[in-house]
Amino acid sequence: MLRIVNLAKQYKTGDRALRGVTFSVGAGEVVGLIGPSGAGKSTLIRCVNRLVEPTSGSIMLGDRDIARIGRGELRRVRRRIGMIFQEYALVERLTVMENVLSGRLGYVPFWRSFSRRFPQTDVDKAFALLERVGLTEHADKRADALSGGQRQRVGIARALEQDPELLLIDEPTASLDPKTSRQIMRLIAEICRERGLPAIINIHDVVLAQMFVDRIIGLRAGEVVFDGPPASLDNDALTSIYGEEDWTQMRQQRDEDEAEEAHALEERMAGLA
Repeated sequence: MLRIVNLAKQYKTGDRALRGVTFSVGAGEVVGLIGPSGAGKSTLIRCVNRLVEPTSGSIMLGDRDIARIGRGELRRVRRRIGMIFQEYALVERLTVMENVLSGRLGYVPFWRSFSRRFPQTDVDKAFALLERVGLTEHADKRADALSGGQRQRVGIARALEQDPELLLIDEPTASLDPKTSRQIMRLIAEICRERGLPAIINIHDVVLAQMFVDRIIGLRAGEVVFDGPPASLDNDALTSIYGEEDWTQMRQQRDEDEAEEAHALEERMAGLA
């Protein structure tokens, strides 16, 4: 479980990116982080794994306060925080399997990582993860030969290869088409629930967030202005997050997407029958 209390970030310029942010994420809970550009979403995610140093507040992962641990312990804690990136962050010239196994680099001796000789248990786990994300047949392909959706699936498998206690996911669908975006979000949500993994997803697509996350947190100017289930994200809540706007078209799009998702599920179930 992750518990963030009064988290603040002020840069040397005086700009305040986060202002007393407080919330918790339970086991298996998928939280969508929404808000306009500059609201503090990316800063929040980067504070959690200390890529950005918080100014004050606490970040409790289990019984460890990530905001206060030293560099040595931080390296060990980061091994248990899986990160999934918008731009995939794969090594293009390496194979899919090698990219997935890179999730174990924090656990193996340098000579093993340098020579790419991983324990058989790590290799077996990587094959199982590739099967889970639907990429078994691509294990020996170079990463630069994959589509965007396939690359994101490799990124998911790599993060899971770490045996994480928490997933941080930064705009996982920004570079993907609508159908692939739904597939990736569905995959992330299913895996988190299967493994009891808490996850925070920084996402701009409100409709997509409403379809797949358990809870939505809305940020505006570094403050939490909404925290609740997707069904509670009404026009007033959206206005408090983004400002005045006609939200009718967005809701129509959500209804259409949900109908398409239900149809796709029916086809999948029919195929299994």
